[in-house]
Amino acid sequence: MNAAPRADADPGLESLLAFWAMAGVDACYDDAPVDRTLRPTPILRARTAPASIARSQAAVQATSSADVDRDALGKARELAAAAETIEALAAAVAAFDGCPLKAAGARQAVFARGASDAPVLLIGEAPGADEDIQGLPFVGRAGKLLDRMLDAAGLTGRVFITNTVFWRPPGNRTPTTAEQQVCAPFLERAIELVNPRLLLLVGGASAKSMLGVGDGILSLRGRWFDWRSHNSDHVLPALPTLHPAFLLRQPGAKKKAWDDLLTLTERLDRPGGAT
Repeated sequence: MNAAPRADADPGLESLLAFWAMAGVDACYDDAPVDRTLRPTPILRARTAPASIARSQAAVQATSSADVDRDALGKARELAAAAETIEALAAAVAAFDGCPLKAAGARQAVFARGASDAPVLLIGEAPGADEDIQGLPFVGRAGKLLDRMLDAAGLTGRVFITNTVFWRPPGNRTPTTAEQQVCAPFLERAIELVNPRLLLLVGGASAKSMLGVGDGILSLRGRWFDWRSHNSDHVLPALPTLHPAFLLRQPGAKKKAWDDLLTLTERLDRPGGAT
C-alpha cells in the first residue's frame, strides 16, 4: 500500500529522512541550531517526528504479522519444505505467487548467489533496481562495495548471499513485516540447505526481521545474537552490520563495518570452529 509521491517533494530531503529512519532515528530536538554559549542549555523535549518521517515509517510498518496471508504462508512453507536443493528452492521461489511484491512491478524473482555450502550466509534487505534487472542480489553499487569488503576480509567464495524478500519493493522502499514473513519459509529453508556456521545480517531491515527486535542497526551492529528458526529447532550465531548502501552515503562508517567483518572472520576461523 504505497501513496504516490507528492509532486513538490524534495527527493534529496526524502532520501535524507529515509536514511535517518533506517539508522533508527525516531525523534528530534528543536527545529533550529542553538548557540549554547549565549544562554543556558535548554531542556530538550522529545516530540513527534516530522510528518514526512512518520509517513515513511507508517508506509513500511503498515502491515504486521496479523496481516500475513495465512494461505500464502502455508503454501510457502509447503514449497520450501519440498525443495531438496538450492536450485529447487530457487525454482520454488520463482513459482511462488503469495508475496504481494511479485505483482507490484518486479521484473523477476531475485533469490541468491554464492557457494551453496558456504560457512557464512549473508542476508540483506531486498533487491534493488540493478538486482531486479540481473536477477541476482547485491550486484549494483552497494553490491560491488560489499564484494570488495568481503574480498579484503578473506571471505570471497565463503559467503552465500540472499535477502529477506525476493522481489524488488516499489521505489526501493523497505519491505513490510508481512512481506518478509511470507518469504521467511524460503529463507529458513535456504539456511537449512546451505547449513552455514554463521549468519551476517546486513542492514536494519534484515537484522530486525531475523532477530525479532526493534532497535536500530547502529545499536545492533557488531554484537552477536542467536537467530532461531520459527520452531526454534535451528539456532545460529548472527552478527548484524551496516548495509553497504548506508556506507555509500556515510563513508565515515566504513570502519565500523570493517570491524564487524573482522569480528566475523575471527569467529569463523577460530580453532574449533565458530562457537
